[in-house]
Amino acid sequence: MNTLITINEIYYLIGIIVMLLVGMTLRDKGNPKRLTTALFWFLFGSVFLFSDLLIAGFGKQMAYRIIGVEVLLLSLIAGCGLLSMGSYKQRSAEQRQASANQFGNWIFLPAVLIPVVTVICTVLLKGVAIGGVYILDQKQLTLAALCVGCICAILAGWKLTGGTPLHAVRESRRLLDAIGWASVLPQMLAMLGGVFVAAQTGKSVQEVVGLFVNPENRFMLVVIYCVGMALFTIIMGNAFAAFPVMTAGIALPFMIIGHHADPAPLVTIGMLAGYCGTLMTPMGANYNIVPAALLELKDKYQVIKVQIPTAVTLLAANILLMYFIVFR
Repeated sequence: MNTLITINEIYYLIGIIVMLLVGMTLRDKGNPKRLTTALFWFLFGSVFLFSDLLIAGFGKQMAYRIIGVEVLLLSLIAGCGLLSMGSYKQRSAEQRQASANQFGNWIFLPAVLIPVVTVICTVLLKGVAIGGVYILDQKQLTLAALCVGCICAILAGWKLTGGTPLHAVRESRRLLDAIGWASVLPQMLAMLGGVFVAAQTGKSVQEVVGLFVNPENRFMLVVIYCVGMALFTIIMGNAFAAFPVMTAGIALPFMIIGHHADPAPLVTIGMLAGYCGTLMTPMGANYNIVPAALLELKDKYQVIKVQIPTAVTLLAANILLMYFIVFR
């Protein structure tokens, strides 16, 4: 059955918007590193825009290799500090304050529309077809719904402020430059999680734990699982990526099978332990680095520093909670 809005079309839209940002960056002579900054975003946007062409022209394996080279180039550009913010036409502080007073709390409407429309579309448009055509891509329903939510937010913003589509793109460039390389980190970490799973890292973790820890010591197993979830999350930036590795390596063989632990509370508390790691890592860029950039904090790690005491306390609480709850 055909689909009105497919995930590939959404990727094309993302690629087109990124290429517009590339063009603006190249024209921005106020950016001291405009060529390398534009190259960075061109490589990023080309993955969304040209992947299908690469697969059609060179086959999947070669296309994957080309994209892999692009990923390495992205890392090199960011790692060598070749990204820079450009110059932007911004209103004065007095004008921004006057605008804020004019719109009041209505200014938050576009931001609120994104999650609201996403949830509504995800729930109500599942399996919905008109004339034999699905409205949204059923295989990637949440992502397609998120795209619809973002479009609704843009339309609401235009209506509310009287702005233009070009103004929205310009503001996107300013925000993207402020966030920098951290904006592509979620895609990188998702790929890293897949690499760990394919490499059977969980099995290696199981073998290492079996060598150095007494499998009969329940408390030590709990500590290793919880702390391991936090540490892997610190490395990978995402508890969901750490979860299959640590659960397959420690929770399943030693705790569920070996000690008959209750799986439901075990894995739930394990995920909470992983979230403690999220609070302490710059790899969780969308939680920790991006807010610091948007708030223009002088110390980009300030959010993490404030969160560390809470994270350590919660991690200790999760260890005790797991030890006293999960074992039957």
